[in-house]
Amino acid sequence: MTATHVPVLAGELVDLLQPRPGQTAVDCTVGGGGHARLIAERLGPAGTLIGIDRDPVAEERFAELAAEVPCATRFLRAPFADGLEQLREEGVRADMVTMDLGISSLQVDTFERGFSYAYDAPLDMRMDPDSDVTAADLVNGWDERRLARTLREYGEERFANRIARAIVRRRAEEPLRTTQQLVDTVVSAIPAPAAFAGGHPAKRTFQALRIAVNDELGQLDRGLPVAWDVLAPGGRLGIIAFHSLEDRRVKRFLADRARGCVCPPEVPVCVCGREPEADLLTRGAVKPTAGEVASNPRSKSARLRVARRRPEEA
Repeated sequence: MTATHVPVLAGELVDLLQPRPGQTAVDCTVGGGGHARLIAERLGPAGTLIGIDRDPVAEERFAELAAEVPCATRFLRAPFADGLEQLREEGVRADMVTMDLGISSLQVDTFERGFSYAYDAPLDMRMDPDSDVTAADLVNGWDERRLARTLREYGEERFANRIARAIVRRRAEEPLRTTQQLVDTVVSAIPAPAAFAGGHPAKRTFQALRIAVNDELGQLDRGLPVAWDVLAPGGRLGIIAFHSLEDRRVKRFLADRARGCVCPPEVPVCVCGREPEADLLTRGAVKPTAGEVASNPRSKSARLRVARRRPEEA
């Protein structure tokens, strides 16, 4: 690893969650532990921090953190939707639940794990190194149509068809096993004038494959309602997303929880009886300041949304 983990929007997240002594907090995506540490320091000896992550490196970081913070701690090594389901089955009620979505600095800066298009490495991209499917399996095993759909839907890549076709042609000569082989293939498929117009030409392809390998959007779709179930009345859910696919899901989920009456406009009196479950604590997403972006460029695309579960909705 070559970089120090820097938690994104850390001050804003803590200010909105308002962790207090004696509370229970769940960090669904521990990563380097930056957000978890800031929260744990405010929970005191009577509080509890529960960490969830599928990455064994995150588990190691959490063990270091647990030895240094004042609160009780517990770690679940699992994809966060699975971990949340376990907590719900146990009857855990948390005062706050946090998610810092996407890839962590620990993962992207461990070059041999193949998350980065900037370094040549095995084409892996697994957040859990014990899981079965790698990015190499997808690019060498999926048919052209499925590859194109994945690049288009998960990477919002406008040259998805061209890239998928180039991958299929390239792998017919030899399997793609390294990140550099994939980068070369992507660059060869994109028209020269567009190649670097929006950043690195392989950025969206790598994002799409990473999301597919780790079922990131599936985890989010499953995890959001379970996280809400785990929240105690008055509890707060804080989520940091890094691209529109995640942020749109979070925005819709929270907006739906904050919506009251859904009767048609022509009905003069509410008959549905629906009451809001949530108060939105962020009107629109909170974005990093110019200063944070200057000191940590990876924070540029971060978007934070926080909602409070209404006390009467136990």
